[in-house]
Amino acid sequence: MKPALIFVWAAMACASAAEIRLGIIGTDTSHVPGLARAFNDASSADHVAGFRVVAAYKGGSKDLEVSFNRVDNFAKEIQTKYGVEIVPDIRTLLSKVDGVLLTSVDGRAHLEQAKAAIAAHKPMFIDKPLATTLEDAREIARLAKEAGVPWFSSSSLRYSANVSQLKVPGVQGATTWGPLSFLPHHYLDLSWYGIHAIEMLYAIMGPGCESVTRTSGSNAEVVVGRWKDGRIGIARGNVQNSEYGGVAYLAKGVVEAHGGGSGSVTKEIAKFFETGKPPVPNEETLEIFAFLDAAQRSKEQGGKPVTLR
Repeated sequence: MKPALIFVWAAMACASAAEIRLGIIGTDTSHVPGLARAFNDASSADHVAGFRVVAAYKGGSKDLEVSFNRVDNFAKEIQTKYGVEIVPDIRTLLSKVDGVLLTSVDGRAHLEQAKAAIAAHKPMFIDKPLATTLEDAREIARLAKEAGVPWFSSSSLRYSANVSQLKVPGVQGATTWGPLSFLPHHYLDLSWYGIHAIEMLYAIMGPGCESVTRTSGSNAEVVVGRWKDGRIGIARGNVQNSEYGGVAYLAKGVVEAHGGGSGSVTKEIAKFFETGKPPVPNEETLEIFAFLDAAQRSKEQGGKPVTLR
């Protein structure tokens, strides 16, 4: 074990005698009140004992309406309802916490914000999207590995009832679907909301995709992936339909699930901070971003098949 990693988990072990203190970077997403409620409100049905969100840095992006219209309101909510201290900068936050919830809605900010947490040897959960380019995603992974700092990132849909129903033995292929919208300035345009259907697909199929083909329509985006073992996985984003769902194809018959909600990643976050083991391997998360990158390049090339980088 690297010295830096020993340092991280020695500190976490000391914290585990009391509550593990968590800090939020970025209060511009609705996920923030949900996380604060789960960790700080003992009366909540989703409460996870042994943790507390103690501080938050608002952050925010001035060129994204979905960020600047919400960042102050969510900060005020977690401060007044759950007793979270709002701090002026990331450096102050890192001095008060044992682990980081990097929740900034703007994936462009994640690399620089993650650099600060890595330098402070703070394990991180990074909310979707991990980044807005494959290069940024790989750089976060590289820096964290060099410093021995554990991290993970995941869509909550990976833990939905739909996926639980579709993760069955002998899956020979799968199709997943979910709502789709785009966020300005995100180069990988499927990283914003398309990530949910794609993460569901990977949860069912596992890693090993080698090439993708993307088709763009007036009300949907469809990405067809070919896995190394010959299986086919399809992720569909629907612009005018808000339902999540999927089909798993078996040697005989199919399993179908839909309308199962978004699921909860909170318990997985808690296990991660307790053990240092990401519930989704970092290598799989990086492959998902290679999948997104290939899908973007396929779109730019008029729907030609593109190999994952």
